[in-house]
Amino acid sequence: MFRTTIAFSLLLVCSVAFAEAPGSPLAAFSADPELASIVKEIDAAHIAHTIQTLGSFHTRHTLSDTKDPARGIGAARNWIKAELESYAKDSGGRMKVEFDVFTAPKGRRIPEPTEVMNVVATLPGTDPKAATREFVVGGHYDSICGSQSDVTCEAPGSNDDASGTAVVLECARVLSKRSFPATIVFVAFVGEEQGLIGATHFAQEAKKANLNVTMLNNDIVGGNKGPAGAPPNDWVRVFSDGPPRKETPEEITARLAGGGEVDTPQRQLARYIEEVQGAYLPGFPARMIWRRDRFGRGGDHTPFSEQGFPAVRFCEAAEDFTRQHANVNETDGVKHGDLFEFVTPEYTANVARLNALTLANLASAPPPPENVRYGTERGKNNTLLSWQASPDNAAGYEVVWRDTTAPRWEHSEPAGSELKFKSDISKDNFFFGVRAVDAKGHRSIVVWPKPPARPAGAPPPEVPSNN
Repeated sequence: MFRTTIAFSLLLVCSVAFAEAPGSPLAAFSADPELASIVKEIDAAHIAHTIQTLGSFHTRHTLSDTKDPARGIGAARNWIKAELESYAKDSGGRMKVEFDVFTAPKGRRIPEPTEVMNVVATLPGTDPKAATREFVVGGHYDSICGSQSDVTCEAPGSNDDASGTAVVLECARVLSKRSFPATIVFVAFVGEEQGLIGATHFAQEAKKANLNVTMLNNDIVGGNKGPAGAPPNDWVRVFSDGPPRKETPEEITARLAGGGEVDTPQRQLARYIEEVQGAYLPGFPARMIWRRDRFGRGGDHTPFSEQGFPAVRFCEAAEDFTRQHANVNETDGVKHGDLFEFVTPEYTANVARLNALTLANLASAPPPPENVRYGTERGKNNTLLSWQASPDNAAGYEVVWRDTTAPRWEHSEPAGSELKFKSDISKDNFFFGVRAVDAKGHRSIVVWPKPPARPAGAPPPEVPSNN
């Protein structure tokens, strides 16, 4: 009886504590009317044409023919470049299109060093300061059939990944007509099926150039038409990575101190995408998946994540694995292979809308605040935050927080132009973050606070006591 009374008392105390209101609800992500028009401009029929055209090159194997004008990887990349160049005309000459040419080294899936090419279109930002931030949207244009080494077999790759390439091209077609403070880059990657070679090259070069990159990858976003009774493709998965494989001592300290395992830049980007979807596309849910990729699989966002860039993967909700990397044939009246007739262009159009809206919001928003840190007041159960001003175009800041077991931000409070925040809500019980907001309400990605800065020359922090 005594133990039961204590247990009931503890439960009552906890219930009372959690019943206390932890601040205002999260402010809704406001839709910009100028950007909302993107929803109608994305055209499912144009996407269908792109997917069908890419399939008409028979194969887009990375090592296939580069000279044939109608068949193989060479014909495919030339067509993609020409399409992007046609969109560039509507940009008033601002968007630049080029081949990113490099030599893929000999490897397990590449028998000899081979010249390959990403296809890249760059829409430069209009603000000299903001233009140094690059928002990259990508999909891979190569394809394979049932055999990794067969470079001549029919490999239309309609879902994997003509659909992702179609998203890239449609985003370029619509966004190139507009201007944004920051830079947007549209990339059709080569060699994903040979080990992410195109994306790896691009990410490594971006790191060498010390670029500020955020990346959206689209791979298998065709909304496949599965057999009767299969789960419907009426939402999209957004895969995001956890802590990097190789953390710096500072990153380890910050993660252990704050519990930031699920607050990596990749997962902050995934939360941002969900907020954009809620504001602009309420009928097409985006769901965060907290893992790098599908179980045992990979994609072109991974090299960016490994270089320290925020990067996520869009992927259809319900894959039909029997059509991926499959030979095209017909058995007993049943067609096999990654064919156009098994994808849903309107689904891909919704993925393109979400990508374009995310890019437009990010490229319009101010950069996040810098050096966001917790403060401490010994003996006080509260939260102190401070940060350095966003480098450009911020009208103010917003502090967000959530329960430690909640996946999404739940509460927010505007901080005005202040560079600090104080609350009686305990940082021990909630996770906090800070983002910048411009005069039109465009928000940056949330920044996860680091522990308090130590004075120069100060000894390392002591191991926490049990007090």
